[in-house]
Amino acid sequence: MGDVSKFKGETIKKMKALNFAVAYMIQVRISMAGADKMRITWMTKDETPAEVHYGTVQGELGSSATGSTRSYKYATYTSGTIHDVLIGPLNANTVYYYRCGSSGPEFSFKTPPSQFPIRLAVAGDFGQTEWTKSTLDHISKSNYDLLLLAGDLSYADFYQPLWDSFGRLVEPLASQRPWMTATGNHDVEKIIVVHPEKFTSYNARWHMPFEESGSTSNLYYSFEVAGVHVVVLGSYTDFGSDSDQYKWLQADLGKVDRKRTPWLVVMLHAPWYNSNSAHQGEEESDGMRDSMEEILYKARVDVVFAGHVHAYERFDRVYQGKTDKCGPVYITIGDGGNREGLATKYIDPKPDISLFREASFGHGQLNVVDGNTMEWTWHRNDDDQSVASDSVTLKSLATEPGCN
Repeated sequence: MGDVSKFKGETIKKMKALNFAVAYMIQVRISMAGADKMRITWMTKDETPAEVHYGTVQGELGSSATGSTRSYKYATYTSGTIHDVLIGPLNANTVYYYRCGSSGPEFSFKTPPSQFPIRLAVAGDFGQTEWTKSTLDHISKSNYDLLLLAGDLSYADFYQPLWDSFGRLVEPLASQRPWMTATGNHDVEKIIVVHPEKFTSYNARWHMPFEESGSTSNLYYSFEVAGVHVVVLGSYTDFGSDSDQYKWLQADLGKVDRKRTPWLVVMLHAPWYNSNSAHQGEEESDGMRDSMEEILYKARVDVVFAGHVHAYERFDRVYQGKTDKCGPVYITIGDGGNREGLATKYIDPKPDISLFREASFGHGQLNVVDGNTMEWTWHRNDDDQSVASDSVTLKSLATEPGCN
């Protein structure tokens, strides 16, 4: 009888400890914030100090930083306390151990390298399905340095607890490598009269480095990593020639030094080129392309990633609807696992500028070998991780004689 009581007591103690940890800290994730800093974000049930302890030796967290907290309301929902702390300066290509708050579990992450090569995982339209879990499992085995997510994160679609469950779903990966995100249509969550503000949940939870890149909005920003300048645009905010986003994009690309960052990558949600039957004729695609395509072309952007269409498609280098050796390669990667399923119908015949298209769930890997060579592979979930279903080697337009 004594053994049973002891067993029950130990079990209850463990359950209380587990419940405390869950209540204390959830949804831990990291993102880049400037050249040598990382933003740590997490949520607690109650108000607790925004502090992070970190170091390069497990169990020896001698450095610390403090930040800010916030919460938000959405109809009848009130979020937990969202913590936001910048840590650094950090060394490149280094494993750091960290703890959020004064107690709780210890996490670790690796900073991206400062020089080539660098490997980026790319995905879009995640949601929270078994397909999503399969995609995340494939990504976890890819030895990536940073993840680009082209919008439509949680598919909460107004039901706020799904933002919480999404945060818990991706925490094992998002707490170990920086995740850089764009906004999609499922992230807007505007309800006339009831909640007229756009992106309330996204902006509160997924703070990207817009301040560090001179942007006035969390919906569009840029960052640099190991010779790659990445621009993230907002498909669902103003993009006309008189908009802040348009003016910011011109200024941001105008400051890029292609000798220091020979690669230019753009990510957005609604694709500018698309031969799938889904999402044809949308203003967020066609109107934004008409407004901004020339800016990207003149800047010699190398590749543009998009989501929205739940399938994979890779285009040739394109400008104004035609093959152009100085235009970007356009890739749709909206096949991350969303609950709406795949977009299986394509326009027939296939346009000449579309080089590969398939409606399967998966993700992409962008291996930037050096300042001149980039290797892109797409991996469908149905295949073994090592199998590339589509691949192409790209040369930087910064070193292309005919484009300078």
